Amino acid sequence: MTEASHQASRSRNGARTSTTTRGETVTSAIPAVDTAGVNALLERGRTLATPVLRAAVDRLAPPMDTVAAYHFGWIDAEGRPAHGDGGKAVRPALALLSAEAAGAPPETGIPGAVAVELVHNFSLLHDDLMDGDEQRRHRDTVWKVYGPEQAILVGDALFALANEILLELGTVEAGRATRRLTTATRKLIDGQAQDISYEHRERVTVEECLEMEGNKTGALLACAVSIGAVLGGADDRTADTLEAYGYHLGLAFQAVDDLLGIWGDPEATGKQTWSDLRQRKKSLPVVAALAAGGPASERLAEILAADAKLGESQTADFDEEEFASRAALIEEAGGREWTSQEARRQHATAIEALDGVDMPAQVRAQLTALADFVVVRKR
Repeated sequence: MTEASHQASRSRNGARTSTTTRGETVTSAIPAVDTAGVNALLERGRTLATPVLRAAVDRLAPPMDTVAAYHFGWIDAEGRPAHGDGGKAVRPALALLSAEAAGAPPETGIPGAVAVELVHNFSLLHDDLMDGDEQRRHRDTVWKVYGPEQAILVGDALFALANEILLELGTVEAGRATRRLTTATRKLIDGQAQDISYEHRERVTVEECLEMEGNKTGALLACAVSIGAVLGGADDRTADTLEAYGYHLGLAFQAVDDLLGIWGDPEATGKQTWSDLRQRKKSLPVVAALAAGGPASERLAEILAADAKLGESQTADFDEEEFASRAALIEEAGGREWTSQEARRQHATAIEALDGVDMPAQVRAQLTALADFVVVRKR
């Protein structure tokens, strides 16, 4: 067994009943989520950020303004007003709470909330095209409706707008916030590049997968939960500590995404069944299953090695039964359980990081509730 396999096996054995962080046992159970409270936080973020987000999108030249409006769910493909699902709004909610954690009004974090949301959606537009995803939020993706060229151009424009929104504030704090956002964006792009490269490799270690997901998802969530504090005048130590919370929350978020990417209900996720398996993604459940050893792990490795020889054109014709069989092998090898426990371990580490910031008790409780929501969500 390889060193990576030993580590994954040890992690699996330790994760069957509990996980550990800093030498302490952490139970896998997540407290009951304050659904009403979390929904109120998400709605506040959406309500405060959306008008500024719309104004930013209105700066784009036609037809990019229309394409972006479609992506955000404000219009349908015919240009008629729509009330589509604009996403969970976790990042705007975190940016506003971030400002409050630093003792500033939540409105201080609005430019940061909008900037992070613009970068997030820049990445979605490009990711959908690169992954060949035809559905997002129960609608056709931008590249499917308007073509790949518009998906690329609008994504680039949203990234430019994000920096513009911050820099036009003209303050020292805005400059600091922009540096954090551009660093997070570069890491996000690093993570996407790693993700694509892993699809063409037979083996990826658990460590490599966690590094990729920390870049792809953790970096921007870390930025979201520090950018409001920076705009509110927080020092670097406070911002860095909040980033630690956001980074581990991002890893928990992505672990849940990986589970939903294989076993999620398409009615809830808005994506195809077995979506990550169709794209041959080396997500955490797959990587953990391959590293675990045993008959199911070995069979899965043989199947994926055969896929690599066939090429994408032939594997694209697999039927539902084939993907269901692969999902069952991943689960039998322990990949599903390991990933579920990893989400809880990262959740616990994120909550622990909050101890390093002196903040109002209500803000701490709200950050904790959002972390709980991330781990138990179904979409």
